[in-house]
Amino acid sequence: MAAHETNESRQEREQGRDAEGGGDAHAARTHLSAAGLRARGWTAGMVRQLLGEPDLLRVNPHSRAAPRIRLYRVERVEAAERSGEFRAVSAAAARRSAAARIAARRRRREVPARIAAEPIDVPRLAPQELAALAVEHRDRRGPVPDGAASLDRWKVDYLLHQLARYDELLSGLHGGAGRIAAEESLRRRVYAAITEAYPFLARECERRLAGGNSDAGASSM
Repeated sequence: MAAHETNESRQEREQGRDAEGGGDAHAARTHLSAAGLRARGWTAGMVRQLLGEPDLLRVNPHSRAAPRIRLYRVERVEAAERSGEFRAVSAAAARRSAAARIAARRRRREVPARIAAEPIDVPRLAPQELAALAVEHRDRRGPVPDGAASLDRWKVDYLLHQLARYDELLSGLHGGAGRIAAEESLRRRVYAAITEAYPFLARECERRLAGGNSDAGASSM
């Protein structure tokens, strides 16, 4: 009983020092953070399932207002890692991770093919109707500027808004070179389709492809 009380008192003292910003060096020797567990192959789900609540909460050194850092005793982590349950859960997590990597590689191959094959259906409107709809689409941002070039920008903005659904072709691609290349491919296909439907907008489309100004229509265009 006395030993149990001593252990509890020691942990309370550790948490008390931590609440005041101390005890960091001791905790670093005896506890593992979430980052330390990840380095050993633990996932967040494994931590919840096998370890549960943390043994120690440490003040975040970067911001005292941030959530406290969750720490787990090294001996408890090592005991869990020796268990059959850990081996089973770890193997299942590895299989899920491998499956996710395979699926991501498949999407990186499939998305460019879908973008290349998907017909881009641009609304075909009479010039007067397109101008009226473009003004209506942009009138919340101010009156129509003078000059045909400004009105052409509004027309392209309106058409990009109508074509925003094609962003769904990028679904499943995350950041990286593959995503950037797919976005650029889709962007060029959309502007080519607008130019084909409305040849008088070719200059505005070329200007945007060359980085003329930010486009206000579809998010990736």
